[in-house]
Amino acid sequence: MTRTDLNLMGQRGLAAARILATLPPERKNLALQAIAAGLRADTAAILRANAEDVDRAKANGMSPALVDRLLLTPERIEGIAAEVEHVAALPDPVGERFDCAVLPSGLRVHKRRTPLGVIGVIYESRPNVTVDVAVLCVKAGNAAILRGGSETTSSNTALGATIARAFQAYELPEAAVQVIGDPDRGLVLELLRLHDYVSMIIPRGGAGLHQFCRKHATIPVITGGLGVCHVYVDPTADLERALPVIHNAKVQRPSACNALDTVLVHRSVAGSLLPRMAQDLATAGVEIRADEAALAALGSGCPAVRPAAPDDFGQEFLALILSVRVVDSLDEAIEHITHYGTGHSDAILTTDEEAADRFVAEVDSAAVYVNASTRFTDGAQLGLGAEVAVSTQKLHARGPMALKELTTYKWVIEGDGHVRS
Repeated sequence: MTRTDLNLMGQRGLAAARILATLPPERKNLALQAIAAGLRADTAAILRANAEDVDRAKANGMSPALVDRLLLTPERIEGIAAEVEHVAALPDPVGERFDCAVLPSGLRVHKRRTPLGVIGVIYESRPNVTVDVAVLCVKAGNAAILRGGSETTSSNTALGATIARAFQAYELPEAAVQVIGDPDRGLVLELLRLHDYVSMIIPRGGAGLHQFCRKHATIPVITGGLGVCHVYVDPTADLERALPVIHNAKVQRPSACNALDTVLVHRSVAGSLLPRMAQDLATAGVEIRADEAALAALGSGCPAVRPAAPDDFGQEFLALILSVRVVDSLDEAIEHITHYGTGHSDAILTTDEEAADRFVAEVDSAAVYVNASTRFTDGAQLGLGAEVAVSTQKLHARGPMALKELTTYKWVIEGDGHVRS
């Protein structure tokens, strides 16, 4: 087998990006709509390919949480197709003018939104990323080079074929989206150093992948996705509303990065909330790991409860496990989140407006919630369409990264023979 030539892929990607940057929105949108239609038409073939990956993953001892990330179902494929259509319907960011001004000198100045160029994405487990990245990059005028994990080889091959047919039908460049199918791990390191062609690297996976990319890349890296998410229940919280919010944040999809990991409960409401919360979560099979004060509030009759170990706080469980701690103040809750959080998604449940304002101001996370589930940190849920990542850093994008986050801008200065004195 001939080894993949990443330099050639970079050259082809850069050439494709120059074409994509000037394509009219209508042509890009037609290609995206064709991808959505193709996903629905090819569902059976995609599911067969995905079943190969899932069977292989189980045989290799992959954890249930990661198998769930890998798994495609007819409902999930339909959801992916619907998100593609949503992206197609969004305004095209390329060419948008903003921050327009006329200077005292008479110069007319504005910023114009432009594509980034070629984006490299390295990801694990989730085959939907193949589609999400393809449609967002192309809509924003970028080319993409994708390196999925070996566990998604069959799924990514099938999805890539569907995307390629849609691009061919509307004469988009063949290299608009290139998938590295070669399992050689050395290619990841090469991609991280392909700075002559690639403008940005987005890793999607565990902490090890993010650390590896930051250490070895010669290209800007957008890190995020690792989510240790908290909910703080303050003394004024409406407990009838708090219970379903906590349930949703933990149970709705526990393998997601925005799923709840730790509940912090003010001591004054711990006795009222925690036994009811434990009974409610037990119906979904959630195991609670509680600190000493939380154990006392829970009592001996609560199912699936055990003492928390020190490393149960600051842990992204990606499973039906929840750590619980009792705190004495909002300050203590914020201090806990600052120490153990990853800057992803954190929430306060309260009816005290002053407490909510303090929480929002002092918790330094990409998404901060008041009286809502952390599961909304998602491009589609926040009206952005699909996303390529959830960034937990501050440059150049933060939170769900969608169309605008896949662009940069240039200054445009117009004059009438102006010269500087």
